[in-house]
Amino acid sequence: MSYRQIIIVLLVLLSCSINTVFAHKKKPTKEEVTKLSNEAILLMKDGSYEKSLIKSRLALSQAIRLKDNNLIAGSYNTIAANFDQLSEFDKAFYYYKKGLTYANKTNNDVLKNWLNNNLGNIYCFDKKQYEKGIYYYKKSLEYSTRIKDSAQIVFTKLNLTWAYFDIGRYDEGLPYLKYINEHHKKHGDTSTIVALNMLNGMYYNYKNEPEKATFFFENAIKLGNEGNEKSDLSYSHHEFSKFLLKNGDYKNAYKNLALFNAITDELNNEEKLNKANVAGINLEIDEYKREIDKIESEFKSKESVLLQEQSRNKKIVIILSAILLLLFLLFYLYSQNAQLKQKNKLKDLRSKAQENMINASINGQELERKKIAAFLHDNISALLSSAGLHLHAYTSQNQTYSQEIMKTKAILEEAHDQVRDLSHELMPSLLARFGLFDALDDLCEKNSNSILHFEYASSINRKTRYDEDFEMKIYFIIMELLNNIIKHSDASQSKLSINENNGLLKIILRDNGKGFDSSRFHVLEGFGLNQIKARINNLKGNIHLNSKVNAGTIITIEVPITYQKKATTPVFPSQ
Repeated sequence: MSYRQIIIVLLVLLSCSINTVFAHKKKPTKEEVTKLSNEAILLMKDGSYEKSLIKSRLALSQAIRLKDNNLIAGSYNTIAANFDQLSEFDKAFYYYKKGLTYANKTNNDVLKNWLNNNLGNIYCFDKKQYEKGIYYYKKSLEYSTRIKDSAQIVFTKLNLTWAYFDIGRYDEGLPYLKYINEHHKKHGDTSTIVALNMLNGMYYNYKNEPEKATFFFENAIKLGNEGNEKSDLSYSHHEFSKFLLKNGDYKNAYKNLALFNAITDELNNEEKLNKANVAGINLEIDEYKREIDKIESEFKSKESVLLQEQSRNKKIVIILSAILLLLFLLFYLYSQNAQLKQKNKLKDLRSKAQENMINASINGQELERKKIAAFLHDNISALLSSAGLHLHAYTSQNQTYSQEIMKTKAILEEAHDQVRDLSHELMPSLLARFGLFDALDDLCEKNSNSILHFEYASSINRKTRYDEDFEMKIYFIIMELLNNIIKHSDASQSKLSINENNGLLKIILRDNGKGFDSSRFHVLEGFGLNQIKARINNLKGNIHLNSKVNAGTIITIEVPITYQKKATTPVFPSQ
């Protein structure tokens, strides 16, 4: 038998023994899995969602090995909660359901309460399927009552009240509201006081008692401004505007509607920043889902195979361990050089593939932004305007001013404004109509306030236009950098300078913030520069970052200019 044939036989024996090696892997203890699960929860609370997903997925795998339904359900709940925080509601819903399946096999009423309440939230607030949401809220109430958790009872009854009121079934929600009013002071939480006042305002609006309704709405808004419950504050402004509109106070109604829109925009921006903190998470989410789904089925099939082969391969493992050690010594010198080259090649390929994936994702997102913005602006907005015009013509000709018609007009106007705002958020109208430089000047102005001022400076003629895709990419790169300054720098002044130089667009962004050690930037998280660098590489440009602790930050970008083609189609053709 030749030397090569001996090596092949040894490798075959090695392959046969791999299952046995894994079979002898130490089974995790319940304490270890619990600790891992708790670490995942802490990471989620700190906003490290990607790390939390990885930890909770590992906890789930080990919990399944232990066949501990309680730990399995808890792991699914943590995975779902991560997706919930990232506004991936469909994925969150899927894993909450998986978690509830396992929780129902246990006596853990606390976990059942959480899962049912979370499912109720998704059905009511995201899917708008109130009947199903109310069903899960009532299941949650059943478990919180069983464990005598007074705070959770008040919280769940508040959710039930809100769900019933949201669909106009005030008489069914009233008993829950009465209970909350009676027990909130003792068992309630400060985070729900704004919502409680708003719900009282909604009820007295329904009962046509304007003085009481006004009192509770104004109290909800006052408490919301004093506290940190922005979401409940925005809903309070919205419900108050509907109440004012109903009572003919149009000026204050539109004022509160504007405040609702402003706070909603702020919450949406915070949600975007929240997502931006998890670099590349959107590229990983679907892979997490596929891997988690495989865990249960793969473990069950592998477990039976491993148990069967464990006893048969015990001696083989010991022999092969010695042979493998000898093989590694024999081939070490021959393989090191080749392995190093292969690793470098794979590293380059992975880096290039990752950059291509990021660029493909970014290009797809920007294309969808343009399509959705154009459709909203030119189709939906036009239809809403047409409907409003017909309704106005009808009321003018028939001298009809019923309450229902006035409400319909107000709803149409609100829908038109929201569609317009969404289309401009997806693709700013200034960028489409007047070009990059007016849009960037406006962006600096919008982000400036009494705490942080953005200065815009450029020697380029404002009327200069580049290729539409080029302008859009530059705009969103700068917008991300401004967001980083707002969130991380603690600066009071920032200046954006733009100039042309030999066919290159030179962008300099500086701030007087706290800075950081740019030599160690690769270990920092939360700045989202991976995607920004990928965008700039896609434009054949380069970026240089210079920062020192307590000395501010300077970011310099140079990209070759792509000039406007002879014929272009604007994002908003009707403009």
